[in-house]
Amino acid sequence: MRYLYALFLLPALFSASVPADSSSSAAASPGSAQLTPVGAERAGNASGSIPPWTGGLTAPPAAYVPGKHEVDPFAEDAVLYSITADKLDAYADKLSPGQQALLRAHPDSWHMQVYPTRRSASYPDWVYSALQDNAQTATVLREGKGGVTGANVSSPFPVPASGVEVVWNHNLRWRGIRVQRSFGQAAVTQRGRYTVTIAVQDFAYPYAAHPEAAIRTEFPNLLLALKTKTIEPGLISGDGALVLEPIDQTDAPRKSWSYNRNLRRILRAPYIANAYPAANTDNLRTVDEFDMFNGSPEQYDWQLLGKQELYIPYNAYRIHAQDLDYDDIVMPQHINPQLARYELHRVWVVEGTLKPGMKHIYGRRVFYVDEDSWQIAVADNYDLEGNLWRTSEAHALNYYQVPVLWSTLEVYYDLKEQRYLVSGLDNRRNPYRFSDSADPREFSPNALLYYVR
Repeated sequence: MRYLYALFLLPALFSASVPADSSSSAAASPGSAQLTPVGAERAGNASGSIPPWTGGLTAPPAAYVPGKHEVDPFAEDAVLYSITADKLDAYADKLSPGQQALLRAHPDSWHMQVYPTRRSASYPDWVYSALQDNAQTATVLREGKGGVTGANVSSPFPVPASGVEVVWNHNLRWRGIRVQRSFGQAAVTQRGRYTVTIAVQDFAYPYAAHPEAAIRTEFPNLLLALKTKTIEPGLISGDGALVLEPIDQTDAPRKSWSYNRNLRRILRAPYIANAYPAANTDNLRTVDEFDMFNGSPEQYDWQLLGKQELYIPYNAYRIHAQDLDYDDIVMPQHINPQLARYELHRVWVVEGTLKPGMKHIYGRRVFYVDEDSWQIAVADNYDLEGNLWRTSEAHALNYYQVPVLWSTLEVYYDLKEQRYLVSGLDNRRNPYRFSDSADPREFSPNALLYYVR
């Protein structure tokens, strides 16, 4: 019944920017001739500026060397046009309020280079099969407070009927089973000064594993297990953390531990969630802004506003390139606009309003979610007085050796302080390492102790 309800409700939610046949495509099932396996529209838009989805990138280009950074399969694409502050009115209907504010704040240095749209998102066939099953069985628990039941491997609601379903689609989207990475993060001052914090992280996604996998059996209610260790600078080198993120958080809330090298002890850290300031960010990002948004959506009332076309960061291979230095990317006020690639894509728009009695620094949040991957591409966050405060962007690419679409760089702009945080600087680091197995014993407090030493 839930799925049938979604089919009847969805056509009314699409904005005018969606093609005229959106009603018929909304009434189809994922993987049909109208919808892709993840629930996006296969067809392009009426003008042709968004092409049809034809399967995405499913194999590495010939120039890719295994074990090295991903090479740009679209390196020959030319810039179509640049969006600047003086041309804002012409493109405002396809920019978020945060994107518009960033252009107005830095008219002499920031612009958005728009490239041809490449719908490169793709996933393994067994993930697509799970998505189609989810469309028939998935249900939100406890009105969105707890989690999701009846779902497996990836996004639960390829044809969403509510805002909270879209948020769960982002939280539970498939990002691989085991991912290890090394990256840099920098909180940039108004004058462009910064110190890069280097860390290594080890992700395991039990929910995303094959149902018979050992880590899935050991952690049946676990979305994410994450170990992290700081490498540089020396003052905090050796500090670490472990996070276990459940799917149903009502009965089993997030568990986290921290290791301080000076104390040489592992301590429970029960408050590392929601609006808690993220470590080593100069208070420019909250814990629940990692990956644009993570954790339980229970603090907000979520409304599905529909779909629209938006310029979003995509196919960010240029800014991911191995030969770049930090100074090539990091500039005063914003990242280097010459390295950022924007494309026109359809996005789901979801608005979250803080519930009465809940505490958070953001009173309202608006997420723009890529229809081809369920990745939040842009997030606008408003303060408790209703003023636009921060805007964030996830610069994503297809890790085609898997394949999976995921961000390579996340940028968090504070419009009040005129500062920003950039996270994911892995150009001079080892590339992401994806694997299909994870031992449950590797994600325990004792394992964290061995990990940081």
